[in-house]
Amino acid sequence: MRSIAVIGLGVFGSTLAKELTDKGAQVIAIDNDKNKVEDIKETVTYAVCLNSLDKNALLSIGVQDVDVAVVCIGDDVEANLLTTLLLKKMGVKRIWSRAINELQKEILKTLDVDQIIGLEEQMGITIARSLVSSYVSKRIPLSEGHSIAEIKIPDSFIGKTLREIEPRTEFKVNVVGIKYLIPHVNSSGEREFKEVFDDIPSPDEELKEDVFLLIAGSDKNIERFAKGK
Repeated sequence: MRSIAVIGLGVFGSTLAKELTDKGAQVIAIDNDKNKVEDIKETVTYAVCLNSLDKNALLSIGVQDVDVAVVCIGDDVEANLLTTLLLKKMGVKRIWSRAINELQKEILKTLDVDQIIGLEEQMGITIARSLVSSYVSKRIPLSEGHSIAEIKIPDSFIGKTLREIEPRTEFKVNVVGIKYLIPHVNSSGEREFKEVFDDIPSPDEELKEDVFLLIAGSDKNIERFAKGK
């Protein structure tokens, strides 16, 4: 079980801490705001209110022994940088740190952190790539010009199998999963759709209407595949 310290429990930090816990990680959630710590304490492994610039306080809860420390402090740039520097001096194995501007990013690079999180920049890229395509519903950038994208099955592919479509040969993309929307009636008698994901799709299963394909490849090839031609 991986142990991860999340420092700074704003919207991003608290969401990250909860998701990591749900995924099975042992999470230490840290903030100097008692209310934020109180709000999250029931949903993480351990939540503590302390000053992240207090080395003795960090040592007392074993931050130096975690597999990864993620500095999510966004508003206070100085606290973000000093906390990151302190973690480096304490010998934390891996450090991820959030940057909200270019200067902060450059300083973090000199501190040699393992990963710089540029939320605003990355989110802008993600949203822009989704907006310019009417075929792609969701997109996660992997590297420059490459993504994983969720697309609704093109009309021209309905009734065909992946073997017949030949995504890798004809489009130079990989289908890494299929999402099905299964209708059912809930306890209130209302019709809803339950999402079922198949991460090992059969190449010989006929693809039906209202399924979504998760594909990986270059943005150009994803767009061509999503158009179905």
